[in-house]
Amino acid sequence: MSHPAPPPAAPVAPRRPTVLRHHDDERVDDWYWLRERDDPAVRAYLEAENDYTATALAHLAPLRERLFEEIRGRIRETDASAPVTKGPHGYFTRTREGLQYPVHCRRPAATPGLPDPDAEPGTAPGEIVLLDENALAGDSGYFALGALSRSPDQALVAYSTDFTGGERYTLRVRDVAAGADLPDAIPDTYYGVAWANDGATLFYTRPDDAMRPWQIWRHRLGTPVADDVLVLQEDDERYYVSVERTRSGAFLVLTSGSKLTTEVWFVDADAPDGPLTVVEPRREGVEYHVEHHRSPTHGDRFFVITNDDAESFRLVVAPVASPGRTHWTEVIAHRDDVRLDDVDAFAGHLVISERASALEQIRVLDLDSGDEHVVVMPDEVYSAGLGGNLEFDTATVRLEYTSLVAPASSYDYDLDRRTMTLVREQPVAGYDRSRLESHREWATAADGTRVPISIVHRRGLPLDGTAPMLLYGYGAYEISVDPTFSVGRLSLLDRGVVFAIAHVRGGGECGRRWYDDGKILHKRNSFSDFVACAEYLVQRGYTSPGRLAARGGSAGGLLMGAVANLAPADFRAIVAEVPFVDCLTTILDPSLPLTVTEWEEWGNPLDDPAVYEYMKSYSPFDNVVATDYPAMLVTAGIHDPRVQYWEPAKWVARLRATRTDDRLLVLRTEMDSGHSGPSGRYDAWRDEAFVLAFVLDQLGVTET
Repeated sequence: MSHPAPPPAAPVAPRRPTVLRHHDDERVDDWYWLRERDDPAVRAYLEAENDYTATALAHLAPLRERLFEEIRGRIRETDASAPVTKGPHGYFTRTREGLQYPVHCRRPAATPGLPDPDAEPGTAPGEIVLLDENALAGDSGYFALGALSRSPDQALVAYSTDFTGGERYTLRVRDVAAGADLPDAIPDTYYGVAWANDGATLFYTRPDDAMRPWQIWRHRLGTPVADDVLVLQEDDERYYVSVERTRSGAFLVLTSGSKLTTEVWFVDADAPDGPLTVVEPRREGVEYHVEHHRSPTHGDRFFVITNDDAESFRLVVAPVASPGRTHWTEVIAHRDDVRLDDVDAFAGHLVISERASALEQIRVLDLDSGDEHVVVMPDEVYSAGLGGNLEFDTATVRLEYTSLVAPASSYDYDLDRRTMTLVREQPVAGYDRSRLESHREWATAADGTRVPISIVHRRGLPLDGTAPMLLYGYGAYEISVDPTFSVGRLSLLDRGVVFAIAHVRGGGECGRRWYDDGKILHKRNSFSDFVACAEYLVQRGYTSPGRLAARGGSAGGLLMGAVANLAPADFRAIVAEVPFVDCLTTILDPSLPLTVTEWEEWGNPLDDPAVYEYMKSYSPFDNVVATDYPAMLVTAGIHDPRVQYWEPAKWVARLRATRTDDRLLVLRTEMDSGHSGPSGRYDAWRDEAFVLAFVLDQLGVTET
């Protein structure tokens, strides 16, 4: 496949210098004006970039269409998920060929087998449609379902919708039997909603102007929204609030948390108008979250996961009547080599999610005998966790499993017998996993740290440096990028492309210290780790710099921008999706969405000169230099509240004005969506085909 020269008419964003002064330092930003969303010149520039991208990549249209059809051809477009049970009902989703969004359905829990994937929604015996997202979306260019919560008697469903990608939702309630919405409609809500036991009281969250969920409100069905009661307000701008209902149904749990500190309250779900009770007052740097358990023997207890005196977290238990720290009894002590992530309480067991050796691990603790065991997984590298488990009194839980070579699968795991029964595996037409192999490698960073890499490729790959490769990375917020299956990725693997994930510091793959060593004044470790992984893979013979592409989005887009500056010769191409590349300017502006809550992740450059200088040293926008860069595909979302569209736009403008190469550099801005890109599945598949075509073209992969 040829690499045509970029068209001659690449857009040029005019320079309008703005001087930014902080800590006796001046930065000149020639493209600060791109922040002016309402300026017609801004939209004209974004449209010009989109036109240029379309022209520059027009030769890839046949390949894009072929890739889209490959993705579509592997997926069962008309399908049904495995139901999860709550009382007399089983809940599942259907998808229909040609429709963008799922249909949420319910059937009697006693119905044997899986739903017939080809049946029309609501036509099988006892089956009803709860919500049809396609009907809700209508002809909107964007649609997202936020909350979806069933009332305790399962007669009502609370749901919220967003039609812009701005992540401000309108909350509504649907009568399941009638198939119609109640008059209640609550605008400007955020994620999360919880029902009280009366089935008439809802708790929900509201965001402030900076998109920080800061209030929890209580609404009674049939009453005006103006009469809703403010239950909790968090005035500290570092914190955000959430609300949920315990699996036991006994309590509503309200949480206020920053990146480093947590405070939790609870209220009796039978008395939602009652007072809030704090579990443990906030203490700077102490995180915790709670899981309720009720038994005839022990009564009401909270199991608490906390980092109090435990860097990798520990598990304690306390009576609900006196839940504070002085009453905590240790259940699982701190372990240096195991990160305790979560606990789910069931009537007779605790199911504990933890991380060891850079992999997810599920531990089961029998509450009567004290016996415990770890669930055995079949692959060397994988992703596994609890699925939708709605019942409290059960000895069987739903597990979700996938790996780089194993399609997503749902299992029912018997907690007593320790047996796993396959319920459903994602159907993938024409897929033969025996043609692929996946494994784990370890690169060595500059400071001697071993960095895990998850790899998948065609079986029998010769390690002679000739294979094309795509290396993915993220590395922030203690988020673990675990090895999962991708239908779209098969189009790369089938063409001989190697795919790998660099599990760099800043993520959560190797525990809390791994995260701490990749944030604030250690953030550059994320970037050097990624470069070390790339260079290791070249040394091992997986690929060569001329056949290596990199991909990352959001905070992973920052990673892409940083490594482009740090080691541009190591990569043939880079895909930076909604990249956080003007990070210093953004984190200096507390009026922007989420900035203040981000200070515990990146540091506070507004008040701390050391943080300012450190961020300035790696900010991709601030460190563009006159050198040859890899070819780049950059994306943005006009309504993105997390990474504002102007960050990638400014970065591309500076790259165009500064770089010394003539490789392809394109910016594609979604004019109808936000941070997550297109909302419909067919649009998302086309979006993925667009990216994959760019990667294949740049890596010189010919049609096979």
